[in-house]
Amino acid sequence: MSLSRLLVVLSLFVLTACGAAEPRWASEADVSRARYVSGAPASLTLFTVVGKRSGSGAHSGLLVNAPSQRVIFDPAGTFKHPHLPERNDVVFGMSDAAVAFYVDYHARETYNVIEQTIVVPPQVAEFALARIQSYGAVPKAQCARSISSILASLPGFQDAPGTMFPNRLTAYFEAKGATSKTHFDDSPDDNSGLIQAPDLRLRGDVVAALAE
Repeated sequence: MSLSRLLVVLSLFVLTACGAAEPRWASEADVSRARYVSGAPASLTLFTVVGKRSGSGAHSGLLVNAPSQRVIFDPAGTFKHPHLPERNDVVFGMSDAAVAFYVDYHARETYNVIEQTIVVPPQVAEFALARIQSYGAVPKAQCARSISSILASLPGFQDAPGTMFPNRLTAYFEAKGATSKTHFDDSPDDNSGLIQAPDLRLRGDVVAALAE
């Protein structure tokens, strides 16, 4: 087996937290209802799910905080919530409570979540928003690859590495001067029971995040 083929095979094992491509298209009404504007400075936030024992990157997600709205690109991911509509791996309605739930969904006894944020000009965030919405549903094991491709198309991020490995994107964001924090959790590895835990329906600009 050639070295290049071996690396591809190994990457498919490393990225086991990335799910299969699942084309979805929420209605315009649901997307409009879920639209959330944070009011914070425009930014890009990279989330990297990292195995606690191996240190290997298992999944990447990109939160885009544009002036028009804040959404998350969760390529080939398994994250879902009945109050957060999705269009081909772009999840809308990412309020603070929804972002916290995204982190909690991934952080567990076997995985930590690294959160890295870079403040960007508003027009760059809007461009990133357009790019993730036009990218389409992402195939299995292509989470880091899709995000690296999108980043490389943005002003100021043209040097983003083309990679299938989430940890390379983490290193890239660190080199770009991102602010960073790591989320730890000891909840059970089977997190399927958490998916409907919080009420994330938007009421105007206010999020009701009440435990059921």
